[in-house]
Amino acid sequence: MPDTGSSAPESQDNLGTLPTWDLRDLYPGPDSAELKADLARCAKDAKAFRARHQGDLADLDGDALGAAVAAYETIQETLGRIGSYAQLLYSENMSDPAVGKFYQSMQESTTDISSEILFFTLEINRMDDAVLTAKQDAPALARYAPWLRDLRAFRAHQLSDDLERLLHEKYVSGRAAWTRLFDETMAAVRFPLAGEALTSAEIFNKMSDRDGKVRAEAAKSIGKVLGENQRVFALITNTLAKDKSIEDGWRGYARPVSSQNLGNYVEDEVVEALVGAVRDAFPRLSHRYYALKAKWMGVEQLPYWDRNAPLPDEKDRLIPWDEARDTVLDAYAAFSGNLAAAGRPFFDQAWIDAPVRPGKAPGAFAHPTVPSAHPYLLLNYQGRTRDVMTLAHELGHGVHQVLAGHQGHLMADTPLTLAETASVFGEMLTFQAMLKGERDPVLRKVMLASKVEDMLNTVVRQIAMHNFETRVHDERKQGELLAERIGEIWMETQKESLGPALRFEDEYEHYWAYIPHFIHVPFYVYAYAFGDCLVNSLYAVYQGASEGFAEKYLDMLKAGGTKRHKELLAPFGLDASDPAFWSKGLGVIAGMIDELEAMEQGA
Repeated sequence: MPDTGSSAPESQDNLGTLPTWDLRDLYPGPDSAELKADLARCAKDAKAFRARHQGDLADLDGDALGAAVAAYETIQETLGRIGSYAQLLYSENMSDPAVGKFYQSMQESTTDISSEILFFTLEINRMDDAVLTAKQDAPALARYAPWLRDLRAFRAHQLSDDLERLLHEKYVSGRAAWTRLFDETMAAVRFPLAGEALTSAEIFNKMSDRDGKVRAEAAKSIGKVLGENQRVFALITNTLAKDKSIEDGWRGYARPVSSQNLGNYVEDEVVEALVGAVRDAFPRLSHRYYALKAKWMGVEQLPYWDRNAPLPDEKDRLIPWDEARDTVLDAYAAFSGNLAAAGRPFFDQAWIDAPVRPGKAPGAFAHPTVPSAHPYLLLNYQGRTRDVMTLAHELGHGVHQVLAGHQGHLMADTPLTLAETASVFGEMLTFQAMLKGERDPVLRKVMLASKVEDMLNTVVRQIAMHNFETRVHDERKQGELLAERIGEIWMETQKESLGPALRFEDEYEHYWAYIPHFIHVPFYVYAYAFGDCLVNSLYAVYQGASEGFAEKYLDMLKAGGTKRHKELLAPFGLDASDPAFWSKGLGVIAGMIDELEAMEQGA
């Protein structure tokens, strides 16, 4: 097994010293006595918990039931610590078979232990509303009222205890195994370019290269390699879609997206309003912007590999890590010193892993781990402006997780829709600070265009992916989809969303295969659009707000999962169930495109 302690700092090109995380805050190592002791103690405590409480919950008074929830939370938090450590270690190098074996063994061990206490939530959900409400008069149980509310939201879809346990135990040999196959396949594939074999993170970075020839060659290489592996990716996609369809049918969910909506505690009609509003806005957002960009690039149509290409006037400058760190923390501090203070430990205490490495998970994420520890951020930092925005985004997640930690393991997590609020708000703070500091009108135009592209990627492209995912899952009910058919759906949804100013070539039909969200969390992607539109509206309130906005914002983050979106947004005068809410958020993007068009006319 690899050393998981503090390793020597890595240097990548001219980016300075890039930080690597120290996972010893969770466990000293995969073979450590501490990890083995936690596994043994959890196994023992879970068996004792089951012997003590199974079949008797309805007879407990409120204080005793509250104590039982607290004991359940303790076991779950330790399991969460073990699982988080295994996942983060695996993310460092998905290509190492020893790491993969450890990750799988921890998944299996924690699943076996959690199976012992699975009865607990099932029994709680079988209680009558009146009985459980009466028990909540006791302070020990009243503390967990938000968790009980969210747990009971799934009552109508709960199966028998035996079926629930079967599904729970088979997860590691079912969905989790197929997800691991996807991750390890993506980590192992290499993309040839100019005599080198690049990882997915490295090749996608080339899609933003200053040289158009490099962008084109990178795009062609991506399409070719994904195409060569499309049978594997299509098998994974088909299998997981069928698996979801079977379980959704047993649980009685009306549509493939319904279970995720319930998990996000957002009404179907709210999501439908979001998707409909964005789809209606395609012509005045993405279609209009990419026509403008094609003009800037001197072409009738943009080849798809130029969608995120640097603009002709953009400076070709790599941003060192220290500058990126200071830019983000200064932007956070200008909004709230407390927000920046919550973010600074990520840099000071080895909570970030930034370098690109072979086998490392692509992309970026913030992992909350457990409240008794702290979050970690994974980046693949390569010095682009978008990498700075990604740092701002993931730090927003991390700060949110830190501030909500006091809610405890069962109530700190935020639904995906609201989980994107702090991340996108952090991006907006950083962008506005950078824009304010730039005096050159040409470079301000470049920055504004770059922000519009990021917002289109977050809103338009994610809703296009949501539409793609919906169509794939709907068609899968009629039988397995050939890889070619999945590619056709991908091309249709991409052309509809991005518009006639984009030119797509045949190999682009394979690009659906690299999107991890389709595999890891089906129907996750609309949460990005939800968060971006929400933040656009929230930032507009901030710009016109008097004193006190920052305090209300921090209170919203500190609430974690204890409140739903209506409660959280009410102090700001916002309501996501109002159809006009989405138009307001999309109007911010349209306004930026208006400004770019005005700059063009005035040039």
